[in-house]
Amino acid sequence: MHSKNIITAGKQISEATKALVMVHGRGGSGEDILSLAAHLQVNNFALLAPQASNNSWYPYSFLAAPANNEPGLSTALELLQTTVNEIVQNGIPKEQIYFAGFSQGACLTLEFVTRNATKYGGVAAFTGGLIGDKIYTENYKGDFAGTPVFIGTSDPDPHVPVERVNASAALLEKMNAAVTKKIYPNMGHTISQDEINLVNTLLFKNES
Repeated sequence: MHSKNIITAGKQISEATKALVMVHGRGGSGEDILSLAAHLQVNNFALLAPQASNNSWYPYSFLAAPANNEPGLSTALELLQTTVNEIVQNGIPKEQIYFAGFSQGACLTLEFVTRNATKYGGVAAFTGGLIGDKIYTENYKGDFAGTPVFIGTSDPDPHVPVERVNASAALLEKMNAAVTKKIYPNMGHTISQDEINLVNTLLFKNES
């Protein structure tokens, strides 16, 4: 179970016109993922990083049956929804809300936005895919309406199979996301400078 704990940085949410929700990986923290913002062109953004209880959003692999990752998975998705609701309540519309996640956080980010597809500012998933022992298409609804989505990963990656990345990207494209997928041979489980450059170009080039 995840209690409400959202670490903030950047502009005050009451003063910003854009927001970036940053989702940390297993063993990470809100502070960790916020450090990534220094490499992104988000100087004028409110930055919000939900913090997982015990530094993990759900206990097992994202490829486990979803029931095995409860109640962590559902309460993690609820915390992201709470974060988005707070941003909207402060006057920032969903089309000006951006998301970035790494590893377990990238999986959770993709799962959240695809379950709640609409026109967002953009989505960056650094090594992640949709969650489950298979892709449960009945969980996903809405229309991304051209939202730019970047998904990057290593081939191979110790946690995220390329097959799931490909299947996730294909489903998002069917829901009208403008997906850029890049697979890096033997990159390792990390975020590369090339990914940073691509995300800045695709999502933030006119935003800072």
